[in-house]
Amino acid sequence: MIKFERYAAMNFENAIRGARNPHNSWDRMDSKVEDGRFVFGEKDLELARKLCRAGSDHRKFIRQIFVTADITAPLYWWKEYDTYKVGTVANSTSTMHKIHSRPFEIDDFSTDRMTEESRAHMQEIIAFLEKLRIGYNETQDKELWYSMIQLLPESYNQMRTCTFSYENLVSIYQSRKNHKLDEWHEFCSWAEQMPYFRELFLEEQA
Repeated sequence: MIKFERYAAMNFENAIRGARNPHNSWDRMDSKVEDGRFVFGEKDLELARKLCRAGSDHRKFIRQIFVTADITAPLYWWKEYDTYKVGTVANSTSTMHKIHSRPFEIDDFSTDRMTEESRAHMQEIIAFLEKLRIGYNETQDKELWYSMIQLLPESYNQMRTCTFSYENLVSIYQSRKNHKLDEWHEFCSWAEQMPYFRELFLEEQA
């Protein structure tokens, strides 16, 4: 399971203006903002696509296009996402501080690809985690808290507010689009829906 909420892409106008700095061609800019949304002009989009086709050394402007998103995903997915530390920032909900603050429920875990037998066993684990949680809240026994942390399955869902650039996004897309995990396929499908992602990075490959 993976979920994307409260996401936005920003700074297109500044990025494409910077892309014109090397040739002082600002007078050719034809993009605009309509109803608060950036719209590429024909000339600017042609330049942007040309630079993106030329490779990472030439498409520096996309490092100035930023994405922010609240992403909820299981710990096993976050472990792989953490490979992309350069140029990314993430603030997560705290397992250390808040794991005991509310009851454990099946919806707190990614179980969508489990067998029925596995899901039944998961319910037993959740019931035991809840027993530990209640015991810790009553006694503040640190061994019970550690037991929760160390027993917590990697299917536990965590929400992080992430910030990264289009350079990060296309790098992740190219590396993970054929990955075994369904969550990566969903991530790539989400990336394809971001403003101008298809036009800049996919259509030229056709």
